[in-house]
Amino acid sequence: MSTELTWFKSSHSGTEGGACVEVAVTPATVHVRDSKDQTGPQLTFSPTAWADFIAFTAQHQQ
Repeated sequence: MSTELTWFKSSHSGTEGGACVEVAVTPATVHVRDSKDQTGPQLTFSPTAWADFIAFTAQHQQ
């Protein structure tokens, strides 16, 4: 089994760069990083915490 993460950008990310995040999902964790600094720091969340974050942001969009 490979430990390499498969990263993807949000469907809301544009093609001209800018402020984008990438996400990689495993059964036990969700990893988040800055698409412009792929070797920089990453955040790691449990799937439940990530789902709570997504639900919160969906309710608080401007």
